[in-house]
Amino acid sequence: MSEEMFCFQCEQTAGGRGCMGRAGVCGKTSEVAMLQDELTSALIGLANNTDAGNPEVDSLVRRALFATLTNVDFDADSIRSLTAEVRKVSGGKGECPASSIWTAQEDIRSLKSLILFGIRGMAAYAYHAEVLGETSPAVDAMLYKALRAIGSDMGMDGLLPVVLGVGEANLECMAMLDRANTGTFGVPSPATVSRDVEPGPAIIVTGHDLEDLKAILEQTEGKGINVYTHGEMLPAHAYPELNKYPHLKGNFGTAWQNQKKEFEGVPAAVVFTTNCLMPPAESYRDRVFTSGPVAYPGTVHIGDGKDFTPAIEKALELGGFKEATSTGATFTTGFGHGFVLSVADKVIEAVKAGQIGHFFLVGGCDGAKPGRGYFREFVQNTPENTVVLTLACGKYRFNDLDLGTVAGLPRMMDMGQCNDAYGAIQVAVALANAFGCGVNDLPLSMVLSWYEQKAVCILLTLLHLGIKDIYLGPSLPAFVSSGVLDFLVQNFGIHAVGEPKADMDAMLG
Repeated sequence: MSEEMFCFQCEQTAGGRGCMGRAGVCGKTSEVAMLQDELTSALIGLANNTDAGNPEVDSLVRRALFATLTNVDFDADSIRSLTAEVRKVSGGKGECPASSIWTAQEDIRSLKSLILFGIRGMAAYAYHAEVLGETSPAVDAMLYKALRAIGSDMGMDGLLPVVLGVGEANLECMAMLDRANTGTFGVPSPATVSRDVEPGPAIIVTGHDLEDLKAILEQTEGKGINVYTHGEMLPAHAYPELNKYPHLKGNFGTAWQNQKKEFEGVPAAVVFTTNCLMPPAESYRDRVFTSGPVAYPGTVHIGDGKDFTPAIEKALELGGFKEATSTGATFTTGFGHGFVLSVADKVIEAVKAGQIGHFFLVGGCDGAKPGRGYFREFVQNTPENTVVLTLACGKYRFNDLDLGTVAGLPRMMDMGQCNDAYGAIQVAVALANAFGCGVNDLPLSMVLSWYEQKAVCILLTLLHLGIKDIYLGPSLPAFVSSGVLDFLVQNFGIHAVGEPKADMDAMLG
């Protein structure tokens, strides 16, 4: 078997074309990349031989797709085990080599890539909802339908409806996860989150899994351990059932791509829940713990029983921070759709009175590739009569800025994690209904940063809803062919981000 991989599913793919050779930019080896392709082939075979509806098999499909996301599973044995589970169901029949996807005619390859990467992102959201007891037959059915389409000989006319169908199913998936999160942890409300640390043993929790964070908070009660969020876990502080724990102290660090610098020398246990893992340096690998779909060779994995004792013991052994920091720096979060819609009357009146002239949704993934300074410069230069809604880890590019207030409301509102794009959609729909217009007629512009596959499924949801004139960056996906890009530009007005001032002038008309 060839030792060379091919992968172009993330924004940082080598040369803007694809990772080839013996390792990817993300750090996965060619062995892992090819095993992920084999797992994808096995999943296509399962979908060709089985329909959705078996709870155990549907759960396996979600987990297996999630394992193929960027920065999730770097462990070859873990992926082999998943592939074996899938083939036990399918009998190894009906598979389609993933290599045939990457070598197809470029527009077909592009559409199949949109479908594949879209369902990988959607499967992640479905996994999170499942952990909290929520599943959706419609979402599961689309996962199977999409897998069958990827392995088929459909042309563009057949594949395009599947692309938008993934977007439609992902809307239901994000709604399901929103219900699960608020039903379990309460409705988020605005919270000010300290960026300082306190003396004592510490556990830093990163990733996206709120249920894992809750388990850690429960298991560390009374043990003298302080718990800090990192990256996409920042919005956890807004949920009442998590914020009630006094030892949830604050947020440590920033976005995922800074973890190697931020975790170097830190005297704390670090728990990676779900994704956003980079290959940990040897210097701190002994304090890294993984949970759920995340895996990395040589790190301790917390099993399904969610017993975080190994991380707790490591935190106590390390002793934690010796001194407090007292910068007074904070982040704010918790402006989810529940809060924003609770002040909708105030927002509507402010728009009618001319106090608020425009809304910008500036959010998505952060990353290390040059060009992401665009988003900070853009936000810095938004007019004083505008509101910036943000979400996901892309906000770390600018959420330290103080934009002040407009009409008695903060000019910058952090709506939550990447899946809280659902909340942003609900706010947009509510405003459109209030003004008797369509979402595309609102004084609203969307400026999205992307990195991995959850951003892809969110983009497909926006396209399904017919939302136009989205600005996307810092670069366009390598897997979008010129023909498919032309289709997106002509039918949806997709823009590549350019120069912040020029883009803003175009948005404001």
